[in-house]
Amino acid sequence: MSVNLSPLGLGAAQLGNLYRVTTEDEAAGAVRAAWDGGIRYFDTAPHYGLGLSERRLGALLAQYPREEYVVSTKVGRLLADSPETADEQDEDFVVPATHRRVWDFSRDGVRRSIEESLARLGLDHIDVAYLHDPDEHWYEASSQAVPALVELREEGVVRAVGVGMNQTPMLTRFVRETDIDLVMCAGRYTLLEQGALADLMPAAVERNVGVVIAGVFNSGLLARPRPPEDAHYDYAPAPAELLAKTNQIADICERHGVTLPDVALAFVRAHPAVVSTVVGARGAEQVESVLAHSRTPVPVEVWEELRSAWLIDPMAPVPQTMLPDIQL
Repeated sequence: MSVNLSPLGLGAAQLGNLYRVTTEDEAAGAVRAAWDGGIRYFDTAPHYGLGLSERRLGALLAQYPREEYVVSTKVGRLLADSPETADEQDEDFVVPATHRRVWDFSRDGVRRSIEESLARLGLDHIDVAYLHDPDEHWYEASSQAVPALVELREEGVVRAVGVGMNQTPMLTRFVRETDIDLVMCAGRYTLLEQGALADLMPAAVERNVGVVIAGVFNSGLLARPRPPEDAHYDYAPAPAELLAKTNQIADICERHGVTLPDVALAFVRAHPAVVSTVVGARGAEQVESVLAHSRTPVPVEVWEELRSAWLIDPMAPVPQTMLPDIQL
């Protein structure tokens, strides 16, 4: 793989006004705080705010040396003009619905998507291009989209090829059956669930495919020292049993002077397949908070208690010392 990702990456969905408006000052503060904190990997997608995230991120990164940062974006959803809905608001992003998303994992669709992303980002190449949520499109994604990205990789238009999903069985198929460099695994390898140990992680190690962890806080359930009663998990209200498990983990964290987000970030980094962890943030304060959590040492006793209580899979790798293994 011809890209090097910083251990922590900034997810830019919030730059596309995810759920609420992100001001220009907030967006600029997030990128500036990330850069000042040593983050050099930035992830976006056309889906995020119907292109707004890509436009904002490209403009904000233009002040920095191009060779010093890595940008990933995604293909699979083309943006088509939609004048009939221009007066409406998009569903999840607070932007006018001037475009509609069209699933397209064809060769032509992939090449068009990359061309349009390059224009929005103001770049001459994309460092990492992921297929975005191809859950219902295995055949076209594996037989057309991946080969199209490989062509673009050979042409130097993209540097690395990957797939990003919220599930591991199909990610594992992509790892084993196609020529990709990376996968982005959202929410399926976290402090709360380690199902990826059974399929994705061993395949990634065997095939030398890097794993980027997203959704490390499971939709916010692990984002605070203790989850609120109305916490979400997988974008829906968290089940009672999962809230109880999270509170058990929080009890152990508190006994040793650390927090859920400290431990959540440290846990995923310990797996040898993991090359980066992408966390979304809306402004400088949130970025600085994530950076602080990522640098907090976690005592070895935390891992011992979590394992003995079966709150994490006993086979899951954990940091070997209480020193943080991330240097930004």
